[in-house]
Amino acid sequence: MNETRIVELRRERAWTQEKLADECGVGIRTIQRLEAGSDASLETLSLVADTLGVPVRELFATIESDELSGRVDSFESRANDQQAARDRLSGGWFWLFIGVGIVVVLLGATLGQLGSVIFVAYWAGGPFIFLALRRLYLDPLLDAKFPRSRSRHARRIQKRREAKVRAS
Repeated sequence: MNETRIVELRRERAWTQEKLADECGVGIRTIQRLEAGSDASLETLSLVADTLGVPVRELFATIESDELSGRVDSFESRANDQQAARDRLSGGWFWLFIGVGIVVVLLGATLGQLGSVIFVAYWAGGPFIFLALRRLYLDPLLDAKFPRSRSRHARRIQKRREAKVRAS
């Protein structure tokens, strides 16, 4: 049996089992089984680990099973690969926005007064449109394509949550 640290990690945050279950989006019975050391899917363990702000491996004090250790390593490797791919695609969209902005600047230089209006409109309103497109279209698309990855926005929220826990 693999000894878990879920109780310890949950208590560090002063959370009840109910609070952890709500934050993870799983049932309280699932949390109780995990804390008792029952086997669970890596997806469930991943939800708990993400909520607690630790890698899946850190949910265990010891991993006695070589099979489970291999599965955890493989899972974390896939998650890292998916995060890297997501970050590349997301970065590509950002550079596309910048590239279009450069074209707008060049066109604006040739269009005179109208070009100045287009230039200001793009650089003043464009970032808001880009942010909306990212949150409403790109992030859900990337969530579906790379389920083990998180958006930069979600990672920032997680870091703030962890900092708040450490401060209390």
